[in-house]
Amino acid sequence: MPPVIDSTPAITPAFRLAFRPFFLGAALFSILAIGWWSWWWLSPSSWMPYGGVLWWHAHEMVFGFACAVIAGFLLTAVQNWTGIPGLKGRALMALFGLWLLGRLSISAPIEIAPFIIATIDSSFLITVACCMAYPVIAAKRWRNLMFVPLLLSLAGLNITSHLSIQRDPELALRAVQTSIFLICLIVAIIAGRVVPMFTTNGLASAGITITKPEPIRSLEVVSLLSLLLVVLAHLYGFEQLSPPLLLGLLALATASNTLRFVRWQFWRCLSVPLLWSLHLAYAFLPIGLGALFLQQLGLQRLGLQPLKLLSNPSAVLHCFTVGVIGSVILTMIARVSLGHTGQPLKPHRLMSAAFVCILFAALLRFIIPSLWPSQAHIGIGLAGAGWVLAYGIFCYCYSGLLTTARADGKPG
Repeated sequence: MPPVIDSTPAITPAFRLAFRPFFLGAALFSILAIGWWSWWWLSPSSWMPYGGVLWWHAHEMVFGFACAVIAGFLLTAVQNWTGIPGLKGRALMALFGLWLLGRLSISAPIEIAPFIIATIDSSFLITVACCMAYPVIAAKRWRNLMFVPLLLSLAGLNITSHLSIQRDPELALRAVQTSIFLICLIVAIIAGRVVPMFTTNGLASAGITITKPEPIRSLEVVSLLSLLLVVLAHLYGFEQLSPPLLLGLLALATASNTLRFVRWQFWRCLSVPLLWSLHLAYAFLPIGLGALFLQQLGLQRLGLQPLKLLSNPSAVLHCFTVGVIGSVILTMIARVSLGHTGQPLKPHRLMSAAFVCILFAALLRFIIPSLWPSQAHIGIGLAGAGWVLAYGIFCYCYSGLLTTARADGKPG
């Protein structure tokens, strides 16, 4: 594969590769969005954004925050996968501006026609899919083409959600929630590619030698295919499926992803922050799937105190949103940002506190509203504080790296 050559070294560093503006922009946006959401729960107001408060929160954390990070990651990685220079300069500024315009149009205190908002917001993922497809097809790297239909599927769910806000709010929210499971599938795909490599290399740098676990093809297929079927089942409606079929699917997804997680040897990574944080974040995927399985099984009806954790669908859903998506994203952007700015893979010591904060935020968001429903607002507020602190630390530690040239003088 020929080396990637930066033909425009005069580009401002913040727009030399997609990870730079999207990682920093998404982190800052999440601080504002989660901070406001937490405050609203602790001190409710009459604020009524486009789509309603609940839809705004769910939609913006999925399509505003998570999809921005996915775009930054994929449009950076595709350069390495294909050898074709990634999006940069004015084109990258325009794409970032489109994403930002979507956030402003949805949250603006002025009335904007829903069609205009939907068009602006939906255009972002479609554009990202096109930017992803071009280098993959040009370089004939067909293995990576899978991300294009995944991006277009997210775009389709976003469009569905926008179109359903007025006439079918339940469908609008279901489309957003289905996107959560689809993003978890994307996380699982990327994790299968990078976690074994990151683990082996990271432990080697720490003086610990292990044999890289080779993927078991059948396990990879079952774990990812079962997650895809969970996505489709949620879109169709869990309640529409026969209980044995749904329970079998969730059991298969839980078991296969648990085995996949265990094979990555997380217990060896406790001395390396960039590794233990990634492994523990991924652990929320089988935990969430297992909680869904037990919830559908109806064990919470037995009245046992520990099983009350399964009685709150929103709390279980946040195993995936805060636990998987929020935690994996924080760890991944911390590592990718170091690697692509020419820095040693040793994060600032404060990042260990950030990783702990986001993991505790996931636990608090799951446990408190479930065990003490009357104190749900306290749990949401504490979880929100953990998120804001975690991503605030990231912005403090990484804003300089993401807006200045690489330390080694290389392009990107």
